[in-house]
Amino acid sequence: MENPFESGHVKNYLLAYASVVVIMILFFVASTLFNDIDEMEKKVFNTEVKEVVVEKDLEQEDASSKFKLLDKAY
Repeated sequence: MENPFESGHVKNYLLAYASVVVIMILFFVASTLFNDIDEMEKKVFNTEVKEVVVEKDLEQEDASSKFKLLDKAY
């Protein structure tokens, strides 16, 4: 096998590397130019707090449940 540095094949390797880099740059430029990005509308969320009052009979829940919840949450 010949040494590529002595036989002059280094030029071919450099040209192949340069061609790959040029192709990568062209694909990058093409993807940035022809890729149309649609602007999305800004979403506005409802910030009003609705108070939901749910009145449950705790005694009825305790009687039907086989587990008892703690009075204080830790």
